[in-house]
Amino acid sequence: MKLNLNYQNVKDSYLFSTIAKKVSAYSETHPDKKVIRLGIGDVTLPLCPAVIDALHAATEEMGKQESFHGYGPEQGYDFLRDAIRTYYAGHGVTLDADEIFVSDGAKSDVGNILDLFATDNTVLVPDPVYPVYVDTNIMAGRKILYMNANAENGFLPMPDSTVDAEIIYLCSPNNPTGAVYDRQQLAAWVAYAEEKGAVILFDAAYEAFITDPALPRSIFEIKGAEDCAIEFCSFSKTAGFTGTRCGYTVVPKKLTAGGMSLNKMWLRRQTTKFNGVPYIVQRGAAAVFTPEGQRQITENIGYYRENARAIAACLDELGIWYTGGKNSPYLWLRCPNGMASWDFFDFLLERAHVVGTPGAGFGENGEGFFRLTAFGDRDATREAIERIKRVLS
Repeated sequence: MKLNLNYQNVKDSYLFSTIAKKVSAYSETHPDKKVIRLGIGDVTLPLCPAVIDALHAATEEMGKQESFHGYGPEQGYDFLRDAIRTYYAGHGVTLDADEIFVSDGAKSDVGNILDLFATDNTVLVPDPVYPVYVDTNIMAGRKILYMNANAENGFLPMPDSTVDAEIIYLCSPNNPTGAVYDRQQLAAWVAYAEEKGAVILFDAAYEAFITDPALPRSIFEIKGAEDCAIEFCSFSKTAGFTGTRCGYTVVPKKLTAGGMSLNKMWLRRQTTKFNGVPYIVQRGAAAVFTPEGQRQITENIGYYRENARAIAACLDELGIWYTGGKNSPYLWLRCPNGMASWDFFDFLLERAHVVGTPGAGFGENGEGFFRLTAFGDRDATREAIERIKRVLS
């Protein structure tokens, strides 16, 4: 028996598991303290009525012989892929339905897409970075290069022509920093990928939080991206599907490498290793794109945007530097008084009973920074803001 020894190089504990253990230990010893969580990016609002109605109707269908659905197409039902295609068209992006692959979430696809690439490819990721990008490549034994995201470049690193890589991870709006690339910046990345013969893996999970019309919501708004990019998106933060699980990946038919179509490769991979998202869930996801569904999820996103605005106002009042908060549900702040990330985590937990995410958990460049999320309950978020003001004023 031979095991994949690359797993020895992965950190024993996932960042959010470590946070959960620390919070649990604190709560056990301080049962009288109400802890408010502004750390993990889980939503708090329920699924919108249009989605619930669609889920109920689909459940009823599954209980009748004439409308029962068994195995569905691994790449997603046509009704959902057509709805997604129409949504993209509303942002000026033309897709074919068979370029869209429905999945159980962006996190799964971001890891599974690596099946298409040899392990001797070099990977380029920003630092700080969403841990999944790094850990999945460490598990495969790929060489990883890091690009410096820092306060000087607004946590939006740009390509360096002296660096060679075959796989590039970009996330905009970014998790964890909340920073958003503009069109000119993404065009530079597309040009770099084309020059290097590389593929951009573009995480657009938070695109619905962009309000500035000048900012792109999809990398396919950039000319030439269909030749060098794959895009991942999710219903988790857009429509509250964190517990329902549904997302999609766009693999353009024009994207080829070594004479092979990545669209056909991904289709073959999915039909081999994936049985598709449940019919009921896909009906709920399709309801997101109805006029009523769009109105309702826009209200929910507005709720989180207001939380972000309130947190940003608090940081402004305290004179704390940050990115995000606009066009993003995350705020990435510099820890006050030169504190280290985990020290500030402990300080907020013990003094304010508020939980955030230490920037050091996202990479070396995250040290000294801290992430807060706007996905909390409105009243709890306001209370957390007042607590933070009290301990930092």
